[in-house]
Amino acid sequence: MLTFEECGEMLDDIVDEMPRDLFRELNGGIILLPQSKIHPAAVDNDLYILGEYRRDSLGKYIAIFYGSIAKIYGNNSEYNIKQHLRRIVHHEIRHHNEYLAGCDDLVIYDKQQIDSYLERKKQEN
Repeated sequence: MLTFEECGEMLDDIVDEMPRDLFRELNGGIILLPQSKIHPAAVDNDLYILGEYRRDSLGKYIAIFYGSIAKIYGNNSEYNIKQHLRRIVHHEIRHHNEYLAGCDDLVIYDKQQIDSYLERKKQEN
């Protein structure tokens, strides 16, 4: 099981691999939070939020939820967890850059994913 500290080190490595320009105006950076977070649309508390792009009074930043990652990927190898973390960071950085560009493609994609999840849950019940 990956510890919070090990997860933070992996995130640092992932961020260091990425071009600096992708982080322009991300004044709050990337933060790792210890908790898990259930998506508000979750039907059976089975839909976790792994990361979020946030814009609020603190600025623009990305929150990564260690508890959610541990719950979903905790039994994976460190290599596989790092691959999942990389995908999460890339996804949230894309949200940031699309916001800067005035584009909503990834927001629309995320909504489609939630709609698909809800349709599957409806069919299960």
